[in-house]
Amino acid sequence: MRALVLVLAAGAAGCAPRAEVVVGSKKFTEGVILGEMLAQLARETGATVHHRRELGGTRVLWSALVAGEIDAYVEYTGTLRQEIFAGRDLAAPAALEAALAAVGVRMSRPIGFDNTYALGMREETAEALGVRRISDLARHPELRFGFGNEFLDRGDGWPSLASSYGFEGREVSGMDHDLAYRGLAAGDVEVMDLYATDAEIAYYGLRVLEDDRGHFPSYAAVVLWRADLERRRPAVVAALRRLEGRIDDAAMTRLNARAKIEREPEARVAAGFLDAKLGVASRVVLDSLARRLALRAREHLFLVAVSLAAAVLVGVPLGILAALREGAGRLTLGFVGVLQTIPSLVLFVLFIPYLGIGTGSAIAALFLYSLLPIVRGTYSGLAGVPRELRDSATALGLSRAARLTLVELPMATRSILSGIQTSAVINVGTATLGALIGAGGFGQPILTGIRLDDLGLVFEGAIPAALLAVGVQGLFEVIERWLLPRGLRLAGEAVG
Repeated sequence: MRALVLVLAAGAAGCAPRAEVVVGSKKFTEGVILGEMLAQLARETGATVHHRRELGGTRVLWSALVAGEIDAYVEYTGTLRQEIFAGRDLAAPAALEAALAAVGVRMSRPIGFDNTYALGMREETAEALGVRRISDLARHPELRFGFGNEFLDRGDGWPSLASSYGFEGREVSGMDHDLAYRGLAAGDVEVMDLYATDAEIAYYGLRVLEDDRGHFPSYAAVVLWRADLERRRPAVVAALRRLEGRIDDAAMTRLNARAKIEREPEARVAAGFLDAKLGVASRVVLDSLARRLALRAREHLFLVAVSLAAAVLVGVPLGILAALREGAGRLTLGFVGVLQTIPSLVLFVLFIPYLGIGTGSAIAALFLYSLLPIVRGTYSGLAGVPRELRDSATALGLSRAARLTLVELPMATRSILSGIQTSAVINVGTATLGALIGAGGFGQPILTGIRLDDLGLVFEGAIPAALLAVGVQGLFEVIERWLLPRGLRLAGEAVG
């Protein structure tokens, strides 16, 4: 299976040659702004630069950097010590730099701001309950906690925080970090995790609770880059280091507010800062709506078409095998059924160590997710062929292969096409998750819209994806009329 997936992804990777310098960013506003700064600084040196935006969480970016899929991104020292190198004593900067160097990564001096974790509440709620410190929450077990999904699983997140403050057993809800702010404002949760430089803290009037037991370490922002970038593009590395000591806490919070609250595009926010502080004048050209839609449609269709074609080539033979061999059929149907129970997001992430971030992993995940309807449709269609027809074909002296190709498969065409159609429609929707690992498609504006609380961007991805699903369904109805013999089609309509 792994070999098949590698073959499937090879073509996809070949269609998108890597830019000379690739910058990554996490899927939150600050990460995107800083990623834009790195990209614009690198372009000033004359390098060809591609910014892979909103690639996901820490592990996705770190894995991509170590694997050489990206050349640089902004990380935080607390995350490096508590998450990437958890369990190691790297308190001294030299020790952290040595650990990074061992895996071929270099680190800048701090950019200037410290975006530590914190817990926050609405000011009026905290004041009414007399909550000023994190330890005060122990007196209020009725409070509902809502934390970002990454915070729930990080070594420096909820598990260790609960241990430090004695919150074990407290029920918490996991959600997207940006959605948690809306939940807090609406009163659906009362306590959430914050990033210290979040613009929403002031916007929503939140109280940042004192970390009175000193649980959270320093999260100084630093630039990470691959060691081989120093050899390939030393001027780029020098340009990236120009951010050292340039952005303090207040400045980063203002930059976040311009993008998140005032809805200024991150590229322009980054360009404005670089021009004002470093004298770097970057030309920012934003794509038109038509161009964005065309690009996302091309990416989305590619993901769906390649994964679906592969699923048909594998799924139909598997369905035939399941129908012809009872023992193998049970195993085959059981295997593809188990694949369908795996959460789709897990499948997308599962292939990153083998195929990297982006198109290859997305196609592999969609391929596996498409198998069940096709295998089951083929199996059901063949199993439903009347015994009288099989006996008649045998009486005419047809071989087993001839019976399959001339009688059984034509009779099963409707069921096979129905399975492929179901897979195609599911694929169109599931492919939106590809944006979480850098595969693009209509999931990209949806992801950005959720992050920026911009329904226009959400609809920019959701509506075309829905229309594409409807279009795919209509296309298969046309294909069915073209492929299905008229007699079988009329018989099916009569039965219906």
